[in-house]
Amino acid sequence: MNNPVANPPVAQPLVHPVVHLQAPSMLVSSSLMEETQRQASSSQYTDDLIGAAIFDLSGLPKEYFTTAESSDVSWVQTIFQALGLQSLLMSSLKLDGFRHAVIHGADYRAVVVRQKNRYTALLTRQTSEALPESFIQWAQEFEPTILRSHPRFSAM
Repeated sequence: MNNPVANPPVAQPLVHPVVHLQAPSMLVSSSLMEETQRQASSSQYTDDLIGAAIFDLSGLPKEYFTTAESSDVSWVQTIFQALGLQSLLMSSLKLDGFRHAVIHGADYRAVVVRQKNRYTALLTRQTSEALPESFIQWAQEFEPTILRSHPRFSAM
């Protein structure tokens, strides 16, 4: 039998958490991981796009980008109308801070975000999945003019 008095427990040495000992390298690797994940998401989100349109701040369409999957740009008219309605509601209701809108169609959905000098509408396939907040954040920072040189897109 084990006698607790005869065999007192051995004190375990104090172990410091690794994060305290390696905080600088942990921060760097954490930043690198976040950047890698952001780039992977960015690439995935760009691959998910099947169309895009740029509107000026008054809501007028300036440039469209299409793919072979969606060469029909009739959805741009819907976005134009939605931006006009949004502008009317914002001014009449004295609302501020338009961030984004999602417009659902039968096969596609358009995400419209306000950027510094424009509105950008991004067309994706309609899915039953909720739109992740990370997509909205990515869309707000997305530079749509890069689609001019993207092999999948044609500027109109």
